[in-house]
Amino acid sequence: MKKILIIEDNTEVRENLSEILSLSGYHTVTAENGKAGVEKALSDHPDLVLCDVMMPELDGFGVLHILSKQAATADIPFIFLTAKAEKDDFRKGMSLGADDYIVKPFDDTILLQTIETRLRKNDRLRQASNKQNGGGLEHFINEAKALEAIQRLSENREIRHYRKKDPIFQEGEVPRWLFYVEKGNIKIYKTNDDGRELILRIAGPGEFLGYLALLRDDRYPESAASLEDTTIRLIPKDDFFTLVYGHRDVNARFIKLLAGHVAEQEQQLIDLAYNSVRKRVATAIIHLFDQGFREINLLREDLAALAGTAKETVIRTLTDFKNEGLIDIREGFISVIKADRLRDMPN
Repeated sequence: MKKILIIEDNTEVRENLSEILSLSGYHTVTAENGKAGVEKALSDHPDLVLCDVMMPELDGFGVLHILSKQAATADIPFIFLTAKAEKDDFRKGMSLGADDYIVKPFDDTILLQTIETRLRKNDRLRQASNKQNGGGLEHFINEAKALEAIQRLSENREIRHYRKKDPIFQEGEVPRWLFYVEKGNIKIYKTNDDGRELILRIAGPGEFLGYLALLRDDRYPESAASLEDTTIRLIPKDDFFTLVYGHRDVNARFIKLLAGHVAEQEQQLIDLAYNSVRKRVATAIIHLFDQGFREINLLREDLAALAGTAKETVIRTLTDFKNEGLIDIREGFISVIKADRLRDMPN
């Protein structure tokens, strides 16, 4: 039987919640204020916490802040109960790591569905973490909760649609948004004085763009353009900063993203300096293949920019690969036939 801690200073609401949850098969523990709620969370180890926002002695934000710092309670799903639905309250709770909100007066069905959803999700995270090699439960759940917090940041935001080749942002522009890719693929690239492009990476659904410039408080160091019809959500930079600077796990995740991109670009520079054209083109194809492209429908100039060579050279190399049986090309679409040989292409 799952145990739920209810922290609510209104006696009638607290008792009503306890009765509803008890009838639904949950074991409930109650606390009349934030201070008592923290003590019961540490002593009773509930499976989920329902907590009012406005309370005497210690408000809900204070409760969440304290529990999130304790190893024994940091991973417990936390749902706010609030009669205030202002944007600032939602943003503050999200930045502290809240899992969800229920606005009073609440519907019983919505209350139970929200609790069930959060409990199931937490159970899945724990089960999945047991299958991971290395790392502990706390680390895995923190990573997952950080990702969830970031994804929630993209909800209910302005949506923009881009056609193939449309620019998303340009090198040197002042950043105003964090971009969340909902659909499509986008090339991140730099251009030299002669107008030649070097594609640094390709971003797909579920990825974020533009955070380096935001974190540095500087202009975009690179450009981005859609490779196909693309849908993007725009997140105001102030909301991004609130989450990053208020949620340590989110902060750590973006640092890992930055470190990963730096490592990729360093490897790309080494490949450009020392690898043959055949090796570079093969690496570009495998890079796309590993990203899930089973039929690569990339303009030849974009593939050339990814491999760091000329369009004509790419076309000749693709023809060689096709003749060698490594790839197939039909109506411009490239299909990988022998991934291992492309991956192990000699220099």
